[in-house]
Amino acid sequence: MQSDTKEAALKRLARIEGQVRGVSKMISEDRYCIDVVRQVQAVKAALSGLEKVVLDDHLETCVEDALKGKNVNARREKVEELVAVLGGRKK
Repeated sequence: MQSDTKEAALKRLARIEGQVRGVSKMISEDRYCIDVVRQVQAVKAALSGLEKVVLDDHLETCVEDALKGKNVNARREKVEELVAVLGGRKK
């Protein structure tokens, strides 16, 4: 993982961690269910954003290196990993 991506990912995770703690507090305080659900949706959106950042970095580094290389097995492996992680099939 590139250093700038790592830094951005860690910052996002810190915010997500705070959001999750906030949801826990809302539940402890018996807050209105729909308000809790909205916060859960916000956490899911934040995790989705983190996933995109990490996946983009992976594509720019590991996958690109494999596709430019001569090792056919490495290329196949990276493509299979992507298909599996994006829901196409299990690896």
